[in-house]
Amino acid sequence: MHRNILVSSGLTKVTTRVTSLGEILNNTLLKYVDCGRRAHVRFECSQPEDFRISVDGVVYALRRLHPSRSWTSPLLIRAQDDATHQQWQTQVRLLPAGAHPSAEQDVFRRDIPEILFPSRLIDMSLKRMKRDWVIPPINVAENSRGPFPMKLVMIRSDNDEKVSLRYSVTGPGADQPPTGVFSIDPVSGQLSVLKPLDREHMPSFNLRAHAVDLNGNQVENPVDIMINVIDMNDNRPEFIQQIWNGSVPEGSKPGTSVMTVTAVDKDDPKTINGQLRYKIVSQNPDSPSPNMFTINNRTGSIITVAAGLDREKVPQYTLIIQATDMEGNPMYGLSNTGTAVITVTDINDNPPEFTSDTFFGEVPENQVNIIVANLTVMDKDQPSTAAWNTIYRITAGDPASHFSVPTDPVSNKGLVTVVKSIDYEINRSFVLTVVAVNEIPLDKGIRLPRQSTATVSIRVTDVNESPYFEPNPKLLELQEGLPAESVITSFTAQDPDRFMEQSLRYSTLSDPANWLRIDPMNGEITTTGVLDRESPLVQNNIYTAMFLVTDSGIPPASSTGTLQILLVDVNDNAPEVFPPETVMCEKPENNGINITAVDADLEPNTGPFSFELPLQPSDVRKNWTITRLSGDYAQLSLKIDFLENGIYKVPIIITDSGDTPLSNTSYLRVKVCQCDLNGDCIDQERIMSAGLSTGVIITILLCIITLLILVLLFIVWMKRRDKERMAKQLLIDPEEDIRDNILKYDEEGGGEEDQDYDLSQLQQPDTEIEGIKPFGIRRLDERPLHPEPHYPVRSAAPHPGDIGDFISEGLRAADNDPTAPPYDSLLVFDYEGNSSTAGSLSSINSSSSDGDQDYDYLKDWGPRFMKLADMYGGTDE
Repeated sequence: MHRNILVSSGLTKVTTRVTSLGEILNNTLLKYVDCGRRAHVRFECSQPEDFRISVDGVVYALRRLHPSRSWTSPLLIRAQDDATHQQWQTQVRLLPAGAHPSAEQDVFRRDIPEILFPSRLIDMSLKRMKRDWVIPPINVAENSRGPFPMKLVMIRSDNDEKVSLRYSVTGPGADQPPTGVFSIDPVSGQLSVLKPLDREHMPSFNLRAHAVDLNGNQVENPVDIMINVIDMNDNRPEFIQQIWNGSVPEGSKPGTSVMTVTAVDKDDPKTINGQLRYKIVSQNPDSPSPNMFTINNRTGSIITVAAGLDREKVPQYTLIIQATDMEGNPMYGLSNTGTAVITVTDINDNPPEFTSDTFFGEVPENQVNIIVANLTVMDKDQPSTAAWNTIYRITAGDPASHFSVPTDPVSNKGLVTVVKSIDYEINRSFVLTVVAVNEIPLDKGIRLPRQSTATVSIRVTDVNESPYFEPNPKLLELQEGLPAESVITSFTAQDPDRFMEQSLRYSTLSDPANWLRIDPMNGEITTTGVLDRESPLVQNNIYTAMFLVTDSGIPPASSTGTLQILLVDVNDNAPEVFPPETVMCEKPENNGINITAVDADLEPNTGPFSFELPLQPSDVRKNWTITRLSGDYAQLSLKIDFLENGIYKVPIIITDSGDTPLSNTSYLRVKVCQCDLNGDCIDQERIMSAGLSTGVIITILLCIITLLILVLLFIVWMKRRDKERMAKQLLIDPEEDIRDNILKYDEEGGGEEDQDYDLSQLQQPDTEIEGIKPFGIRRLDERPLHPEPHYPVRSAAPHPGDIGDFISEGLRAADNDPTAPPYDSLLVFDYEGNSSTAGSLSSINSSSSDGDQDYDYLKDWGPRFMKLADMYGGTDE
């Protein structure tokens, strides 16, 4: 059915049309407006079996309407205020679409609401003026199918009986955007709507009615007319997002909130056209129950209604949600659907279980950090979560902690790993008991099952182990000087492979002095040389040798052993004089030489020492004498007063204090030299060295002075060259340089004091001569690529009045010259040449011979020439 017009100005008559026979009437027929009374109004309908009235006064059809129905029988609507018992009544006529109304119906159609302008007659006895009438709003249904224009209301003034009036309306929809919606007959005042209205685009129009006479004078005050667009159910609900994602933990109890879906309807939310209701259309999968969830039909909140959510069985549900307006009425309301995807999140409700009760592995002995077995478990929880990750623990079978079971983070397997080497000769096998648990405990609501355990049987395999020396290193104490081919010890090794029949062979790996030999079969060590404690290969009285033992396994295994021999000292080294060299004066004065002795042996085979001079040669005791100072020191002195400069070797017999004392004749090298007054020996070589150093210093000073003189000469030469260059700058004789510029004229002598300027700065040659750059202030920047400016050319004999124009044109050309320097500078305009007829500026009125010359034009050249004009252009005074 389609409403033709709907007016709620109080309660008034309404005519509606049915678009087709048998159509389901799902739109509003009439709406009551209480005009702000806020009273409880009770409604009654004359045909309750066909129509229903809501509490807000909206009339709905309850069934299909057929042509057998009496269309001329109006629908009577009554409204009663329960508080004041005031009643209202209106009629609604139904017309089939396309049918022509009868005369009675036509009269009814012409009976449209009428709006009168309020009277201007005012009770003058009142102090306050009454307010204007409040015109009730006019309600127009949206999406009306016409015919258009469709009459709404009649605007009339009670003054139309006296004068001819013209009516008009202004406002949105009339003369303001959107224009062309309403129109009014200027003579009859009939207000009509011209096209269907859309509440979602503009829900109301505020028009103002005007009444003027034929001269355009206002007859009545404007009247506000409010036109409300009554909502039609012409918009389907729309979900604000097509797919909704939510989650719920598995095992959740009924009533657990999951998610909330939301749909919107562009229709008026204050009417049932915009009031939505939600429902679940389908659930996929429908396990374990087809109704695992329910939805709040008003808020769209989805909750669980059944137990049995199990992620391991159904990890995800897909719900089709339907939103229907008209309060969910499936016959009248419009619907739309959306999708809700509910993910069942995992909880730890499944413990890990070993896939086998027994696992097997094998490990070679003495191997570490290798994996010997992989333990696999089955866990139904979500992979890569704390509820799925497994921790393995060894509870029995490994008292020495040879194994550990870390977890592979990808496969969740238990990796049985050797962390401490195993000796086959001690442990040939292991039987481990391993339990598996999750990183987090089982959920509180899950009954704890029996803990999953497995047995790991590990066999240890024997490998060829290296034989070893015991002890290693082996320390042996011997007296030095032991003769060769002496058996000193037996250095043998042990084979840990007790269950293998193998033989051992020995060899020498390191023998720095080649003093030892080992028997390859039994490890017996024999000396091949004399052991000497004083050998440089002996460190801290210990001689170290290394030997190698190799078994007969496949492949053979070997190891090394160290033999340390502590050598006990014997008195086998004679003492020597120390220091071996000394210096003394040729005329000694009680300055004897203190000496001592050194012995390579250890105590008690060293000091105290005895010192004496030999009998031969005879001059030794004749010239020298030796005196013992202590057990280790003695003093050598001259017996004569003078000994020539030179080097003397004095033999001294020194004897140690060993059990078998050893003596030795040792030579002391004595250097005899001249001494100074203090008794110190004068070193001639040091004097020669000092003299040479002084000469080098003098030579360096002379070189520095010479270098400074050369630098000064270079600076003087550079200054002289600069002066010569400055002298060459003026390459043009001032007498010949007669360019069009300020020139220096000196033919009149010193009569002119105003020319005391250096105008040579203005003489700028255009070219570079002999490699010398032009001198002056003009810059030699690179000229930009622009057309050359056109400077004015002065005629040979210009009129004096043309000089100002010539200068102005030249200045304008220079200002517009893109190639000119970017600063104020003097420009050269032209050359006069030798044949120029221009006279000297200093000749202007310089004599009385040309006093008749008129120089008043100089005033036109500007303020700079005013002084010159006053001097030469004035009167005789």
